[in-house]
Amino acid sequence: MSDVFTHFDAHGQAHMVDVSAKSETRRVARAEGRIVMEPATLTKILAGDNKKGDVIGIARIAAIQGAKRTADLIPLCHPIPLTRVTADFVAEGNNTIRCTVTAETVGRTGVEMEALTAVQVGLLTIYDMCKAVDRGMTMDGIRLLEKEGGKSGHWKAEG
Repeated sequence: MSDVFTHFDAHGQAHMVDVSAKSETRRVARAEGRIVMEPATLTKILAGDNKKGDVIGIARIAAIQGAKRTADLIPLCHPIPLTRVTADFVAEGNNTIRCTVTAETVGRTGVEMEALTAVQVGLLTIYDMCKAVDRGMTMDGIRLLEKEGGKSGHWKAEG
């Protein structure tokens, strides 16, 4: 890990990092987050009893779309040709749905931002589709779990 913020030049001005000298390698990132809701909200989601449709199915598509549009949302993020994005949603105890996203590319820069953005967009979509019955839902635990590829190699979160 570097102790230098790479998105600033020698004069402290923000800039897009030059990745032209980097090698193209397979890059993978996995991220997660969760949304916590009222028990009745989770029951409705799992039963498919939402007037707006299949909440999890739509959240999955939204997460994939979020990964694809990351460079449009994060100002200094490179547009990346993604080769694969998966988004998995699992109901857990305590009225929680966990979203785990894996993003992949073959390129000169990593896909951590795409995986993290996808998680948040997927969770926000669940919130949007269910807010009429549960405005108190909370999202937390958004984090990078693992990344592979590039000069820094493999990194995995503890725990």
